[in-house]
Amino acid sequence: MHILIIEDDRDFALEMGDFLRNSLYQVTVLTEFTHIVEKLPTIGPDLVLLDLSLPEQSGFQVCTDIRRISDVPIIFVTGRSDSADEVTALLKGGDDYITKPFHPSLLLAHISVVLKRAGKSGGISVLEHQGVELDLAKGCVRFQGSSVELTKNELKVLSCLFQHKGTIVSRRSLTEYLWDNSIFLDDNSLSIHITRIRSKLEGLGLSDFIRTKRGMGYFI
Repeated sequence: MHILIIEDDRDFALEMGDFLRNSLYQVTVLTEFTHIVEKLPTIGPDLVLLDLSLPEQSGFQVCTDIRRISDVPIIFVTGRSDSADEVTALLKGGDDYITKPFHPSLLLAHISVVLKRAGKSGGISVLEHQGVELDLAKGCVRFQGSSVELTKNELKVLSCLFQHKGTIVSRRSLTEYLWDNSIFLDDNSLSIHITRIRSKLEGLGLSDFIRTKRGMGYFI
């Protein structure tokens, strides 16, 4: 699923984008706010996260313009909590309305519901392998009723291994994957993160969950 973020708070937009990528969505963050609707066919999103307060025009107008050419699901994400704004957003063609601040897992839930309502399948929030669950929304790993929290970088490293379970992931491929998702780890940092993840997994009774293929990489 491809999500388009139209949000003029760059830091917030990038944070949302990173979180959604960690949840296995494809994400495009718009950085220019002119001719938004003209860009839509090229981007081809499955869902739009739309702020109300944009520099060139209001989110209401953007929603109206999008509705002229597309029925793509639109979730308004805004700091404006006025009920009149929410009503207007829905009347303009929005599918949902979320008020900042919110917990990231709440955003995932709203996205999943709207996508299902639109007949699309949502992103995956929990990955599983050999009874081990990696919860992307909560940032933790669970096994036999116990869980341990992961840092953002640890979560991304482990999610890559889960996505390629049963396959050896080279150190180079893993590093490139992380860089593509704005996590900048060099070879030494990667080793440190793998060691820390293994230590946390051992606390859950998983001593050999991440295996090393010497000269080739890691696999689970």
